Amino acid sequence: MKKSYMTHLSKHWVNIPYGIKLIKPNTIKRVNNKIKHTLTDNNDYQKVPTPAASVLLIRDTDKKVEVFMIKRSMKTNFGGVWVFPGGKIDDEDVSNDYLKYSPYLDDSSASKRLGIEKNGLSYWTACIRECFEESGILLANKKGKNLKNTILKDEDLEILSQFKDRILKGENIFYEMIDNLNLELATNELAYISHWVTPKIEKRRYSTRFFVARSTDQEAVHDGTEGVESKWINPEDALEKFKAGDFPMIMPTIKNLEMICGFVDTSELLSVMNKKDKNDIPNVEPVFEIVDGEPKLIRY
Repeated sequence: MKKSYMTHLSKHWVNIPYGIKLIKPNTIKRVNNKIKHTLTDNNDYQKVPTPAASVLLIRDTDKKVEVFMIKRSMKTNFGGVWVFPGGKIDDEDVSNDYLKYSPYLDDSSASKRLGIEKNGLSYWTACIRECFEESGILLANKKGKNLKNTILKDEDLEILSQFKDRILKGENIFYEMIDNLNLELATNELAYISHWVTPKIEKRRYSTRFFVARSTDQEAVHDGTEGVESKWINPEDALEKFKAGDFPMIMPTIKNLEMICGFVDTSELLSVMNKKDKNDIPNVEPVFEIVDGEPKLIRY
């Protein structure tokens, strides 16, 4: 059963301007770790946000659900914050032959779930690709088997390692790797949970679809380039560490963590998320204003 967990951060942390300044009632506090990002005025923002996907990778441990999180390098946008694996949709994620990689979910159904005309499935495929690139977890199964029953042999793992090294060097060969190992993407294992658009005060803007997925037995580890640290953490613990100023996060991360609080196992969590009506899935673009040189949340 889902535990009662009333942690409405919007009441306690009134202003969460993508991680720069936190305002509690009668208190102004800065996050201990600096967060690197670029603000802009209303005339210089990116008009069309870049499509992106991110995944909350979850696992069961001692009656608690844990989520895999990565601390971004200070060399990247939003450097210094803790995030979920994810990134922008690449051209290779958009396919004329989605069925080849995703026999469980077609593009029409995926697009309908997201409320767009076409290429909705590219968010699922990009999510799986980014998950592998940034965490080493490959959400894919052998053809004819499901994800749980897919056991990769030592030679498969060696091939994976070789491809991963090449991918981290910038080669766009993820789908070549899937073909080489005769795999299918486990798109049916991802539950779509929210859509966040970067506010117009940010110079770089993204239209990010968030998903949740059960992890595999593979070892999750950050890539050492965009991600410099990683950990499995209980969602409630992450939020408490954030409130203490020890775990920098931005608003979409915080709000998505809130959504998975209180669940005691991944099966229940995924079942609840998959049963949500598409009209109940958050679709958010926060609105900020610059007040006295600082971003202030107006609404979301």
